[in-house]
Amino acid sequence: MPDDVVAARATAEEESAFSHPPVDPDATTPYGDHPDQVIDFYAPKAETGPGGSAPLVVVLHGGAWRAPHDRRHVTPFADYLARRGFAVANVEYRRGPADGAPAVAGRWPDTFDDVAAALDALPSLVREALPQADARRTVLTGHSAGGHLALWAAARHVLPVGAPWRTPGPVPLRGVVALAPIADFAVAEKLDVCGGAVRQLLGGEGDFEERQPYADPALLLPTGIATTLVQGRTDLVVPQAVAEAYADAAAKAGEVVGLTLLEDVGHFPLIDPAADACAVVAEEIAQLAW
Repeated sequence: MPDDVVAARATAEEESAFSHPPVDPDATTPYGDHPDQVIDFYAPKAETGPGGSAPLVVVLHGGAWRAPHDRRHVTPFADYLARRGFAVANVEYRRGPADGAPAVAGRWPDTFDDVAAALDALPSLVREALPQADARRTVLTGHSAGGHLALWAAARHVLPVGAPWRTPGPVPLRGVVALAPIADFAVAEKLDVCGGAVRQLLGGEGDFEERQPYADPALLLPTGIATTLVQGRTDLVVPQAVAEAYADAAAKAGEVVGLTLLEDVGHFPLIDPAADACAVVAEEIAQLAW
C-alpha cells in the first residue's frame, strides 16, 4: 500500500477514535493523594456470568506517558468493554515531568510508582466500587504506552532484586492483552517511537541504560503470565517491529507470547468502539477472562 494512502488512513483512524464523547464512570476512587492517582470504575452493562459476577478488565491508557493525554480518551473503550459484560477499572497515573512540560514523556519514578500502587490497591477498591466484579478473573490491558505499563505491571515479580516495585510472586492475573505496546525499549528507541518518548521516560541521557533493566518489558521475561499482543500491521505510531521484538525476546526466554497481527489496521482502531479491530481486542480479552 502506498505510503500516502497509509498516512491518510492513519489520520482517519485517529479522527474516528477521538470522535466519541467521553463516557463518565459509575464511580471514581482515589488510590493516593495526587489528583492523578484515581481509578474510574465501569459496571458491566450486559449479562454477567454465573452468580452475577463479571471478569475485571484493568485498562491503562496510552499517550506516550505525556501529560496532555489522560484517561478520558479511553473512556469510550472502557464503556465498550462494560457493554460487552466486563467490569472495568480505568487507571489514571502521573505523566509528564513534575514541572508540567507537556512535550516530555513520563516521570521517573512517579509513573511506575502509580501503576504499582493502583494495582496493589485495586482488590480492596473494587470490592467497594464494583461488587459485580470477580477480581479472580482479572485481565490487564493497555494501549501504546499503556501497553508498556501493562506488560511491566505483570512482570513486577521478575524485576531486579531491590527494585521498589518488585513483588514476591506474580500478580494474580488471568492474563495481559497489550495493544500496540511500546514493548521493547531498544527497538522503540532505534525507531524514535513517539519522538523519543522512551528515553524521556527514563530520564534522558545518562539514565537510560541504568534504568532500562527496571522498566523495559523485553528485559523482564519470562513472566509466566498468559500474554497476547494485538498489533496493526500499518501502525505508524508504534510499528509492528516493536511487538515482534518483544515476542522474539519472550521466545528466547522460553515463553510463548501470542501475537495477533491485524491487516490494514493502524494504531487507534484497537481502542475505537466503531472499528472492527476493537471487537477483536474484546474477544482476545474474553478468551483469557472467561
